[in-house]
Amino acid sequence: MYLVLPRSARRMALAIAFLALASLCAQFIHLHGRADVPMVVTAWDMARYFTILTNLLVVLTFALIARPVRAELAAPWLAALSLSVMMSGLIYHLALAHLVSFTGLGWWADHGLHSLTPVAIALWWVFHAPKQRLDYGDLPIFLLWPSVYGAYALARGAVDGVYPYPFIDLAREPPIVVATHLTGLLVLFLLGGVVMIMIGRFADR
Repeated sequence: MYLVLPRSARRMALAIAFLALASLCAQFIHLHGRADVPMVVTAWDMARYFTILTNLLVVLTFALIARPVRAELAAPWLAALSLSVMMSGLIYHLALAHLVSFTGLGWWADHGLHSLTPVAIALWWVFHAPKQRLDYGDLPIFLLWPSVYGAYALARGAVDGVYPYPFIDLAREPPIVVATHLTGLLVLFLLGGVVMIMIGRFADR
């Protein structure tokens, strides 16, 4: 779908890209300051987390959206990425936030990645994203990034023995339990995709 978004939409997209980038940088500075290791090691360690990688995709995607040029905006990808960010924040606050406590810069980075960016993207998607071409045939796209990440996290964990989240930790849980957790998460993403398609169709009326 080729179009130029209104200036307000592009400005908000640029603000979201900067917010995600600033949160990632703050998280890097916070984590690197706590570990006496090379910067590349800190970056590689961060790259095992869904939230970090998804926010990197946000920076790239929303920086492209902010350009004042006629561009192709893939409505299914924007919806799927928005859902991934929102699910990341939701799952973190419901199941993971109690596992770690941040202070100072880490606190700001944590809430930037898991609270501010998801809320900002949800608002941008509702008010500015192209949604009229969303269709239930697009549902596989909502599962694409979570599936790729799941395979990546398990493969990386199998190599170095470090799993980013307890519910996919094969060192602690039997494979059937981890498979059940991953299947449940994919079902949640699928249901979230259905809801977003329904919201998109209603909003564009």
